[in-house]
Amino acid sequence: MKQITVFCGSSSGTEESYTSQAVLLGQTMAKRNIALVYGGANVGLMGAVADGVLNEGGKVIGVLPTFLRSKEIAHKQLTELILVDTMHERKTKMNDLCDGVIALPGGFGTLDELFEMLTWAQLGLHKKPIAILNIDGYYDALLVFVQTMVDKGLLKEVNQQMLLVSDTIDELLDKMENYVAPTVGKWINKEDI
Repeated sequence: MKQITVFCGSSSGTEESYTSQAVLLGQTMAKRNIALVYGGANVGLMGAVADGVLNEGGKVIGVLPTFLRSKEIAHKQLTELILVDTMHERKTKMNDLCDGVIALPGGFGTLDELFEMLTWAQLGLHKKPIAILNIDGYYDALLVFVQTMVDKGLLKEVNQQMLLVSDTIDELLDKMENYVAPTVGKWINKEDI
């Protein structure tokens, strides 16, 4: 993996561990010579992960809609800042630039980005690893819900397994490096019902 997209909050959240782990993820990526692709902001967990990469001399590519740049949240030290017109263009560009995705703690925007990437993978539009760094159990309730989707017959287990999860950075990056996308498609055959 040469470039990883990180989705995360533009806020820092209530736990200091979210920020410290975001910085550590950035530092670890830079040490592994993996460039960061992210939303381009200098605030919250987004700014923390970018700073972690930059402080270790790594490469950071920000993708920012022009309407957010006018709010003066663009990070000033990025290797490259790509401006786009819409949020959808932002997600598409971030997907085009990356070899895999990691979600850190975040809100609705982070979940939107994470699930869009999972949906695209489920539909066979890409074969990239998609991962959650589950800092202090932040995503535990979501993972229970994903299991409920499987239990209730609305998500195939093979598609559930596309979502890689760990609470440690090195283990998560190793899982991503070794990921092999499933060959089973999303569609359910009548014979499977």
